[in-house]
Amino acid sequence: MLPYDSFLIDPPWLVSLGFAYGKITERIEDVEKKAKVRKFLDVSTIGIFYVTSISLYFNREWTRWIWEMCKAESGRDWMINSGVFHFDHENVSPRGHAISAAMFATYPLALKLGYRLAER
Repeated sequence: MLPYDSFLIDPPWLVSLGFAYGKITERIEDVEKKAKVRKFLDVSTIGIFYVTSISLYFNREWTRWIWEMCKAESGRDWMINSGVFHFDHENVSPRGHAISAAMFATYPLALKLGYRLAER
């Protein structure tokens, strides 16, 4: 799995992880154990996504290898443009930052959607 990370890729990736986690954990018969395993998977997955994505958004140096591999100018360029769009990633307005924060807020919802799809 490549470490690509962007607002276009993260939600579907999280949905697919939630789906996989749902299918894997549905076999656990002990309700409390299932809840603990899912909680661990949820917290660790969302934690990894937030640490990486927010670090990319704020151009943290440790993420340079990711944005360079993706041929982006910076981590924020990769997060908001994903090689598809051409938004000004250097001069983001307060509204643009608010939209980005809203996108980050959807991450747990995308993971939960995956669980819901697995239950079908």
